[in-house]
Amino acid sequence: MNGAFYRIDKFAVPEAAREEFLMNVLKTHEVLQAQEGFISHQVLEQVSGPGEFNFVTIAQWESAEVIDRVKAVVQAAHRARNFDPQALFERLGIRADIANYKPIAA
Repeated sequence: MNGAFYRIDKFAVPEAAREEFLMNVLKTHEVLQAQEGFISHQVLEQVSGPGEFNFVTIAQWESAEVIDRVKAVVQAAHRARNFDPQALFERLGIRADIANYKPIAA
């Protein structure tokens, strides 16, 4: 088992919010990709029903400590571009479940 940790974010996104949401996910991905300790990132999409999409973003990191450090970097990048994710979620009706995960021996 490797020591990698994962940040897995799950989003329920109304169809009308899809493009704006994705644009912001991709901008955040640019910040993540440039950080030391970054391993990989994926964005997955599923049509969950009429007018709604589920998105899952999975970022793999070298350690939990790296995730904690990068969180502050991402928040600073958001402030620099005057972006408030919580306000976006509220305005567009996006539901989010955000957590860190570690691999377990199976």
